[in-house]
Amino acid sequence: MKQKKWSRIVAVAMCMALLLVGCGGSGAGSGDSKDSGNEGDAGESSSSELHVAIAANPPALDPPSVNSNIVGGIGVHVYESLFAMNQDYEPTPVLAESYEVSEDGMEYTIKIREGVKFHNGEELIADDVVASMNRWLDVSAKAKTLIGGSVFEKVDDYTVLLKVNEASSDIIMILASPIQFAAIYPAEIVEKATSEEGLSEYIGTGPYKVAEWKQDQYVKLEKNADYQPGEGEASGLAGDKTGVSEVIYFDVVTDTATRIAGVKNGQYDIAEEIPLDNYEELSQESGLTMKAERGGTLNLFLNTTEGIMADKNMRQAVLAALNCEDILMASYGNEELYELNAGWCVPTDAQWGTDAGSEYYNQQDAEKAKKLMKEAGYNNEPLVLVTTEDYAEMYNATLVVQEQLKQAGFNAEVETYDFSTFMEHRADPKQFSMYITSNSYNMLPIQLSVLDSGWAGLDAPEVSEGVKEIRQAASDEEAAAAWEELQAFLYEYGAATVLGHYTGVTAMNEGVEGANYLRFNTYWGASISK
Repeated sequence: MKQKKWSRIVAVAMCMALLLVGCGGSGAGSGDSKDSGNEGDAGESSSSELHVAIAANPPALDPPSVNSNIVGGIGVHVYESLFAMNQDYEPTPVLAESYEVSEDGMEYTIKIREGVKFHNGEELIADDVVASMNRWLDVSAKAKTLIGGSVFEKVDDYTVLLKVNEASSDIIMILASPIQFAAIYPAEIVEKATSEEGLSEYIGTGPYKVAEWKQDQYVKLEKNADYQPGEGEASGLAGDKTGVSEVIYFDVVTDTATRIAGVKNGQYDIAEEIPLDNYEELSQESGLTMKAERGGTLNLFLNTTEGIMADKNMRQAVLAALNCEDILMASYGNEELYELNAGWCVPTDAQWGTDAGSEYYNQQDAEKAKKLMKEAGYNNEPLVLVTTEDYAEMYNATLVVQEQLKQAGFNAEVETYDFSTFMEHRADPKQFSMYITSNSYNMLPIQLSVLDSGWAGLDAPEVSEGVKEIRQAASDEEAAAAWEELQAFLYEYGAATVLGHYTGVTAMNEGVEGANYLRFNTYWGASISK
């Protein structure tokens, strides 16, 4: 075996462009901001509690099993993984100490840090890693898509062996991905988890532990006094993440106006998911600091497997009817805060930015839609758009899409649910014709939700073949060409469409210090002055 140095972590060929503009930022930005350690050290001038208003009730506190920014954003404070991304989007050891790769690239021997304790006081050992990682491979749609068939095995108490399904340059990057990240739990917690109920206890090794979860009200995290950080200063999702505030409340505030009023009057120190049409107003508000960063894409996902939507002509009819500019204006309210572009990745990304398939984007052609409906044999069957008011941009976009479809002759219906119920309906193609979500940028295009069969039911051999070509490409140019072909297929097949690229906005009391961002807002270094 050969030892890998951290400065030469695999997947450099596929990732270097991302370090500057990346297909990976997301949530509320592209990762441009740099962490500077725990700069908000709590002292006499700081409150011991931090209140963060979030836009929806988390459907779970189990990041591997749920593709949700709310779940991931809370989860990174509670759980840790073997590897995580630092501020430069480089995979960095967290619970791992080192690793070696076999000459054929099929086996990864990973050493685990000794002496790390879970929130329940038990020491982290290989049994916990094996149980957690094999569950991650089973419950994470992204893990299944990328390395399904791989397996973790115990070597000794502080060493595990990963046998991958096929050699690839991006294995460590996948293990470090913050999307449905590979959280490590005690083995006994994993063994008690069920597919229906999920985890029964929320125990990790992170800087905060779950003290209370009051459904539809808040998730209360308490500082982990026994936290043992990895090496180095805080950097992205790696390094020293020792908590500053004694308590962090993630307050569930689904009503946008209430969230805004609360951060203005000091009830909340931070308010996430601020609608962009409130950005200018709040920027002028005394006592507030606005954080606006390029976030990701607003997307429409189409059912490709059930009923009339299984007909490609029907899906193309939907795409033909869309006026994306009107949709984005209704969602974000300010043309300076969104961008019309068909690309699934950051448009300026030198490697992954492409407009392939753009002939199917923003067509605004009702007559073409009607012709395609006729070819599909459409007989006024109801098309169900599921949505949630918990995310204003998704809800507003859905209403505009409904109206555009009606004008083109579709029988379009909207079903609105709370976020958790929306997630349930979204996961079952029998319960939707289409839905809209805002999706953060990914580290690599192969991690896009649209490529996961579990996301919207897309199950086409061209997808798995395209992913394989990207991962096994011999050069950046070959990988980029393979992604361009795959993006074009998504549009040609009518699987989904990007509606546009958005900017994410967070409002903070001007006394907040130490809050940072990488894929999610992170608050372990944050405090609020009294």
